[in-house]
Amino acid sequence: MDITQIITKELEVQQWQVEAAIKLIDEGNTIPFIARYRKPVTGELNDEQLRTLDERLKYLRNLEEKKQTVIDSITEQGKMTDELLKKIQAAQTIVAVDDLYRPYRPKRRTRATDAKEKGLEPLANIIMLQKTMKPIEEEALAYVDPEKGVENVEQAIAGARDIIAENIAENPEFRTAIRKMAAKHGVLVSEAKNKDESTVYDNYYEFSEGVAKIPGHRILAINRGEKEKILTVKVTAQDDVVVACLEKAIITKDSTTAECLKEAIADSYKRLIQPAVEREIRNMLTERAEESAMKVFGENLKQLLMQPPIAGQTVLGWDPAFRTGCKLAVVDKTGKVLDTVVIFPTAPQNKIEQSKETLKKLIDKYGISLISLGNGTASRESEAVIVDLLKELGKDISYVIVSEAGASVYSASKLATEEFPNFDVGQRSAASIARRLQDPLSELVKIDPKAIGVGQYQHDMNQKKLGEQLGNVVEDCVNNVGVDLNTASASLLEYISGITKTMAKNIVEYREANGRYNSRKELLKVAKVGPKAFEQCAGFLRIAGGKEPLDCTSVHPESYEVARGLISSLGYNAEDIARGGIKGISRDIIGNKDKMSKLAEQLGTDTITLGDILGELEKPARDPRDEMPKPILRNDILEMKDLKEGMVLKGTVRNVIDFGAFVDIGVHEDGLVHISQLSDKYVKHPLDVVNIGDVVEVKVMSVDLDKKRIQLTMKL
Repeated sequence: MDITQIITKELEVQQWQVEAAIKLIDEGNTIPFIARYRKPVTGELNDEQLRTLDERLKYLRNLEEKKQTVIDSITEQGKMTDELLKKIQAAQTIVAVDDLYRPYRPKRRTRATDAKEKGLEPLANIIMLQKTMKPIEEEALAYVDPEKGVENVEQAIAGARDIIAENIAENPEFRTAIRKMAAKHGVLVSEAKNKDESTVYDNYYEFSEGVAKIPGHRILAINRGEKEKILTVKVTAQDDVVVACLEKAIITKDSTTAECLKEAIADSYKRLIQPAVEREIRNMLTERAEESAMKVFGENLKQLLMQPPIAGQTVLGWDPAFRTGCKLAVVDKTGKVLDTVVIFPTAPQNKIEQSKETLKKLIDKYGISLISLGNGTASRESEAVIVDLLKELGKDISYVIVSEAGASVYSASKLATEEFPNFDVGQRSAASIARRLQDPLSELVKIDPKAIGVGQYQHDMNQKKLGEQLGNVVEDCVNNVGVDLNTASASLLEYISGITKTMAKNIVEYREANGRYNSRKELLKVAKVGPKAFEQCAGFLRIAGGKEPLDCTSVHPESYEVARGLISSLGYNAEDIARGGIKGISRDIIGNKDKMSKLAEQLGTDTITLGDILGELEKPARDPRDEMPKPILRNDILEMKDLKEGMVLKGTVRNVIDFGAFVDIGVHEDGLVHISQLSDKYVKHPLDVVNIGDVVEVKVMSVDLDKKRIQLTMKL
């Protein structure tokens, strides 16, 4: 199997690109580094293509290892044939290899192994040859042996059938064909164990849908209902058709043992094949659903992390609660916590006026211009207090309702304890709520991505695989934005290309002991950061106001000589970069291929790298998040009872799932825009239309106050 050719075909790129990417990966280069700084080598494969390539490379290499293990095992048993070897080597999936290995795999005791030990395998072979001239009962008489546990003819024939049934079940061609039939024509059926009890799984109490068509979110919902012992689930196939196909494939026209074989075939299918294939189909459906859900989760997480920061404002973080009071944290423009306090404007204390006085003092003392309100318990009541206060003050202050997802996980973590040793969990949570508005990426990287809550059924998935995929998303986002080496936390640094957790901790400790970094080269003085790690991480780390002006850009140190030559040839100097970049320099160069080629040759580089350097010199350390929709700032309140059918509002997309998108329109209950209401055109998946953080215009279709459900449409 040529792994390179397979990946080339799947990615629809050139083979040399795949070969180059594999070589770079094998040399220990990270995906973000390859995507950003080895574009000329890979033909500009992007991070998404490289992630797919890396994933397939690991799978196909594991497949090759699996094949070799199977070949070695069968060879050691002395059962390898040229035909079997060719089939194993040609297998394209691990499932196909398992099918071929099944007859030779060491197995626990079965009815067939017992029958073989009783000496009944020759009788089974006679039945399978289908040419006996005697009645099968006469043939079986020779195998009756009470000492071996075969008391009579019936037991001899039954044992022979058990051997035949197992042989049929282990036939790889039969298994593959039946699995394909079940995947194409099978039906997933779910029923309630107690139909009189109403649950969230009502829709699946008497449910059936074709295996080939059922969407992933239904699979995950049904799986959860089964796990909670509310539903019973099975896959039904065309059993009669399958058995008939097996009979046709096995029984010859002039068979003299047809009736005995029919019984063995029926037993093989019902007892051995059907349950195994059902498990395989269920696993296949679950894997397919998980893959789709992980992709959605990853896209949602990416959009959440890439939300634009609200910089330059002193923010009041508000963690709402009832009995224990609302925890407040004042955070300055740099993210430093200036003050914390607890107020009790909600039930049971209802100290509204006293709380307002405290808030007024905080606003006046610290110049607070923005309030970041968590959307958890008591958020609605807290919002009412905030709106009343803003009306009384008459100042230019706004508030934003932010998702609290993961805040409690962070506030109780070891990291939060180290960051705020003198704070309780409520104070830490309030600080996190404020900071995630100032810089979502820097704050959210402190939380396990799985706890951020922008997926569907994430707790029902393969947690290891989900963690790996979401970790890749965070890594891509952090490296895409880049970080300030003199302010970044260890939590943020550990996602930078080439930096391990230990390195990240050492980088921060070095900064605390020696003061700010003045150049990227200083990283080489940090413990554990060697030349390879420096190569991988340097371009993603920024230093403002350092000794080297290019350190504030994404230009890699390996290209500094080229960048300086370019700057000089254009009549500028490096200090112009530090002052905000050289505007308009690329416009006349990048569009002119001849000029680009000559300039690249003159500077000893390639046109791709030259183009990237030109773009960076124009806009040093450009933040890609600036292009994303800004959060909606509010200063008034809207309640669910105020909503009327036909009302048009602006809202923020909070979550995207397979069947639609949830939009925050400022009433504390997110409204659902079903996939059918996202556009006048056919929508294959909601992510094709909206992303988390998008500000969209929606129309209210219906409001159910009792169930707290809001149906929205984007078909205006």
